[in-house]
Amino acid sequence: MDMFTREILDELAVPVGGKPEPVLAKEIRLGFEQAVAGNKTRPILEFFARLTELSRERGIGPQDLGLTKDELEKLAAKHEEIDEHGVTLGGRLGQARPIVQTANDRVAEYIAKKDQEAPSGIQLWERVLENQARIMAALGMSKTDWPSYEGQLRHRIDDVATLAKCIELPAGAIAEVTRVTKNYRMRLTPYYASLIMPGEVNDPVLLQSVPTAEMVDNQGVELPPVASDHSPARLVDQFYPRVLTIKATNMCAMYCTHCLRIAHIGKHDQVYGKEAYSEALEYIRGNDLIRDVLITGGDAFALPNKHLAWLLAELDSIDHVKVKRLGTRIPVTAPMRVDEELLDILEASDERGPVRVVTQINTAQEITPTSATAFRKISRRVTAVMNQAVLLRGINDNRIKMWKLCETIQEAHVRPYYVFNCSYRNPQYAHMRVPLSVGQDIIESMYGNISGDAIPRYIATAGGKVPLHRSNVVKVENGMITLKKPWSGEEAVYPDADSKLYGHDEDFAFMRHAG
Repeated sequence: MDMFTREILDELAVPVGGKPEPVLAKEIRLGFEQAVAGNKTRPILEFFARLTELSRERGIGPQDLGLTKDELEKLAAKHEEIDEHGVTLGGRLGQARPIVQTANDRVAEYIAKKDQEAPSGIQLWERVLENQARIMAALGMSKTDWPSYEGQLRHRIDDVATLAKCIELPAGAIAEVTRVTKNYRMRLTPYYASLIMPGEVNDPVLLQSVPTAEMVDNQGVELPPVASDHSPARLVDQFYPRVLTIKATNMCAMYCTHCLRIAHIGKHDQVYGKEAYSEALEYIRGNDLIRDVLITGGDAFALPNKHLAWLLAELDSIDHVKVKRLGTRIPVTAPMRVDEELLDILEASDERGPVRVVTQINTAQEITPTSATAFRKISRRVTAVMNQAVLLRGINDNRIKMWKLCETIQEAHVRPYYVFNCSYRNPQYAHMRVPLSVGQDIIESMYGNISGDAIPRYIATAGGKVPLHRSNVVKVENGMITLKKPWSGEEAVYPDADSKLYGHDEDFAFMRHAG
């Protein structure tokens, strides 16, 4: 009998002298007999849980209920015999259950608030459908226009007058948008506009898609675009020896108000000539260190299918390119773009070498039945679908919103990969930035509380991707590492590898038999 079980039995063995009513005594005896007669651990567990409850809260012990020490010991032993892994009664009742309850308490606030504070587009779908009907009427869209990518682009919302038809905004806000759009492009697809919930002053989708006065009023020095100091060849950005980016277009289905590439958008949509792409491809062919190429923009899915197929085929013809990534936000801004022809192109390239689709979803509200279906289809044709969210003020800058985002996209076949701290390079969106300490708290609070596969890495873009997690190493002493658990602040001692063994490869495994 292990120490945990012995602790429970010793506690129950202490006389308390309570006087149970006959009904209670009968209930306990019946529970005992059912536990003894059955072949399940649960009745035994619940029986002992009830005994400890009566002893602690009502002063009624097993002796007062006519139960003997021998009967209890035999029943406790039966629990261990039944369990496939030999888990003891004391381990399960005295250790595991309290640990689970403590963990449940940690997420209680999240469970209570997540669907109200951070509803997904799936949960809001009925309201989204109402918005769609209203926007279709306002823009004169037909029933065939709406599910068509071409129809979405043809009826795009890119001027203030059209915006005012689709979204009810105060006159002051309309005036602000008018002022901002003299300098910066605005574009929403009708679909993405339908995700904006009327009556929500700072709706998270609205904040991402409709520019506000801060974009022109924020003070600060705009740093040169990344391309000016990390572009070794035409259309190419390169921060790392084995990875580079091809900025294949400036087009997006929707222009975000926090866009890192605000300087690249320009005034008009462009798909570049093959001469420009050829220079980028020549650079890649001539550098056999490069193994991972990201096609982005703009948005990679904004390229015509024929154009994208050609570019992927060119990369697939380069032996040292092993991995291709496609940066796109279109599955949440215009998911109807994900057609069978595009999926076939992705699958064909994935057969030649891994394709990873890298998207950006910043709020659970962007996951609707339509976008979830698009992601599910993509996930069946490529090696992985990963999300690179941006930490944004008012959109995902607390635990509940970010936890809900990560769980929702995981359920939609998308793996949370990065959370970027909103870039410092452009003062236009300084108002969207979130303090580093807030981001650290949000990400580290996930550990021990949501699925490990749903926890992204917290990153800053500062001449490359720099991790922003606080160190959880408190000290290293005498070969022991003291770690701090991010979710509770508790410390745990963890033995380091033995330095006397590590590094002496001449005696390692088969090496000692060599020669």
